[in-house]
Amino acid sequence: MPVTNFFAHIAAIPFEGFLNITVKKDGEQLTTSVLLQNDGCGDVAKNHIPPLILKGSAKELCEGFFDAVSAPLAETSKLLVNMEAYLKGQETAKKNAAMEKKKTEKADKSDKPTTPEEIKEMKYRGIMAEVDKLEAAGKYREAWIKVPKTSEFPEKSEEMQKRRASLSAQFSPDLFGAEQPTTAITNVEPKTEQDVTDHIDAEGIPDEGQGQ
Repeated sequence: MPVTNFFAHIAAIPFEGFLNITVKKDGEQLTTSVLLQNDGCGDVAKNHIPPLILKGSAKELCEGFFDAVSAPLAETSKLLVNMEAYLKGQETAKKNAAMEKKKTEKADKSDKPTTPEEIKEMKYRGIMAEVDKLEAAGKYREAWIKVPKTSEFPEKSEEMQKRRASLSAQFSPDLFGAEQPTTAITNVEPKTEQDVTDHIDAEGIPDEGQGQ
């Protein structure tokens, strides 16, 4: 029986998976279909890779079969391996993203105030941030009004009194060009914004008589 080197040629092709080779004979004409499959690739896109189809006589196929299929099979094998690597990379990326999301959520929760003291401090900072914005916009009276009462934050009383004094010092002079005294309104605490309005004269300047 003659020795063939067919399988030696197959073994020389760098591929992973298995080859499906079918041969159809039609008279002297042969039609060969070669399809590389790799079960290790989980991407369904691999199912759209068509088989290699070669037609010719037995002599023609013997002479040109491996020259025609070697390079395409090697490239297809690389493609399937890369597709699987890509899928695994995607899965790893998803897991890492989920882990990072959990870490972020955990960090966000840990940053949120939990005790009454922390909640109160956060509230105070929020109010004073609004005071800062009003002052930066040159709205000194509105900023003065926004400073909370010492009864709300007794531990911040000294800080708030200083802030009122600082704001009242920046009030514009009245219509007659007289400087407004700052001591008269420094420690006045409005119960409500309406109270402050009641203590402001026609020019919008705090009434000294009401603040004493």
